[in-house]
Amino acid sequence: MDAVLRALAIYLILLLLFRLMGKRTMSQVTTFDFVLLLIVGEATQQALLGEDFSIVQAALVVATLIALSRFSDFLGWKFPTFGRVTESVPLVLVQDGKVLDDVLTKEHLTADEIMDAARETQGLERMDQIKWAVLEQSGTISVVPRENAAPKS
Repeated sequence: MDAVLRALAIYLILLLLFRLMGKRTMSQVTTFDFVLLLIVGEATQQALLGEDFSIVQAALVVATLIALSRFSDFLGWKFPTFGRVTESVPLVLVQDGKVLDDVLTKEHLTADEIMDAARETQGLERMDQIKWAVLEQSGTISVVPRENAAPKS
C-alpha cells in the first residue's frame, strides 16, 4: 500500500509542476530541459521505490501511475472543468492579423515564433495574412490563413 500512496503523491506533484511549466513540445526542449527531465526521473524513481528495489515494487508503482493517468483522462472527459485544470486548453494568439500580446506574455512566446509557424505550415510572410494562430494543447502553433492571404510568388 505504501507504493501506491507514494505513486499517488508523486503523480500529483508532477502533474502540478508540469502544468505550471506551461506548454512545450519535444522539439522545443533544450538540452538543459532534457537533462533536467532525466534528473526528475531519477529523483522520482528514488522517491517512488524508497529502499525497495524489487521488480514487484517497480511494477506496482508503474501500474499505479498508469492507472492514475488513465483515471485523470477519464475525469477530464467526464468533467470538462477537471480537464481544464489538469490539461491545457487551446489559446488564440492572433486574431485577424492582430497579435494578442497579453496571451503571448502569459505563455512566454514571441511574434517571431508565430511567424515561424506561419512560414513553415502555410508559407505566409506577414502577420496580417493570419486569420487565426492558436497555441494547441500539444504546444504547437496552428495557423489559419486569411482567404486572400496567398503568399507572393
